[in-house]
Amino acid sequence: MFRSISEKFGVKTSQTKPAARSRRNVSGKTKQSGAQKKPPTAAPASTRPIHLKVDMLFFLSVVSLIVFGLIVVWSASYDFSKLIFNDSMHIFYRQLLVLAIGLVGMVFLAFFDYHRIKDYALPAMIIVIVSLLLVLAFGDLRLGAKRTLLRGSLQPSEMAKMVMIVYLAVWLSSKKEKINKITFGLIPMALILSIVSSLILLQPDLSAIFTIIFIGMVMFVLAGGDLRQIAVLLVLAVLLGWLAMVIYPTGAQRINEFVVGLLDPTKGSDHVRLSFSAFINGGWFGVGLGNSEAKLVSLPVPHTDSVFAVVGEEFGMLGALGLVGLFTLFLWRGLIISRRAPDQMGALLAAGLTIWIAFEAFINMAGMVNVMPFPGNALPFTSAGGSNLFVSLLAVGFILNVSRQSVETENKEGKIFGDVIDLRRRNRRGSVPRARRSAGVRRDR
Repeated sequence: MFRSISEKFGVKTSQTKPAARSRRNVSGKTKQSGAQKKPPTAAPASTRPIHLKVDMLFFLSVVSLIVFGLIVVWSASYDFSKLIFNDSMHIFYRQLLVLAIGLVGMVFLAFFDYHRIKDYALPAMIIVIVSLLLVLAFGDLRLGAKRTLLRGSLQPSEMAKMVMIVYLAVWLSSKKEKINKITFGLIPMALILSIVSSLILLQPDLSAIFTIIFIGMVMFVLAGGDLRQIAVLLVLAVLLGWLAMVIYPTGAQRINEFVVGLLDPTKGSDHVRLSFSAFINGGWFGVGLGNSEAKLVSLPVPHTDSVFAVVGEEFGMLGALGLVGLFTLFLWRGLIISRRAPDQMGALLAAGLTIWIAFEAFINMAGMVNVMPFPGNALPFTSAGGSNLFVSLLAVGFILNVSRQSVETENKEGKIFGDVIDLRRRNRRGSVPRARRSAGVRRDR
């Protein structure tokens, strides 16, 4: 018993026994009283298990969303692409190209130490602000809005969302206790959000504005911001939203259509009513891949804003719920990664990026079934659109980076950091949490 425990913990004992006892037989030869065991041989390198050192459920959710998104983009864009570009595969091939580039960026960021982004956060924010100014000066005018550059190939407001989160993660983690001082917390925070939101408001892109303000407030809360300052930020956000509705009546129109649709779905907006028709036609099990009728005759831009309705018609209610489940798994595991991050900056980075992507997904899907006003944003990983897919993959790279470093830290120090990082910093007594038992050490009973 003592020997087995000693060997398990690598402790040498002073008493050793021979590997096998021998006894001499009648002929003078010796024979082993017990069969001597051969030492275990190391498994060949080709058969050793591969450990990615990341949260596997999060990784699998991302892979599933990417694969499913490619299938949906191919189906939803096939006829539209043939009509507009005279090539049924044009949009799909462009999506594949952006996916390949984005995967390279994702892998790079997954192994790039996220602590080094402190040196690049401010230059990246400056580049985003300059690109938003370029959109206002030289952007492509489409449907009364300037949102893209290079003939629709680049949408800086999408990049602004991710860069804003990265910048806030660096900035908020550097302030620490000073964040509750109004001159270090509320005023700079409001200034940062106001500059970016104002430039996007001039395009206009209302859904991007609300997304940036919402994520900014969430990160301020997680960093430990004072509730009174958060209330002030909320009031400012409401005032900015009211101003946007006054300047651009499109937002007010969508809210009015949403309220009318809640009272009577048959009197809602045309977009929502057509979406309902697609879901009704799909039923529980769908009409089959590529067999959607709504994408051919009624749904506007079925491969972008309306892609969730195509999912509901071709894959049925079960397929739509499955997509909701994948994004829920993405959100859950992303927040778990944030909890286990080795420091506050990693926790804020993972939480902000995860909540952003999940928020974009849920407001798109909720808008298509009139659970909230129609936002007009893309469905991450599922809608056709290079800018959104590219920045979403970069965000996943950052989250995988935090996950990988948290796993390496756990393995190095032999304990779980899940309860160490307190995003709200409520416990300021400096107490050290009790370390959990390592997974590799089990009590011998």
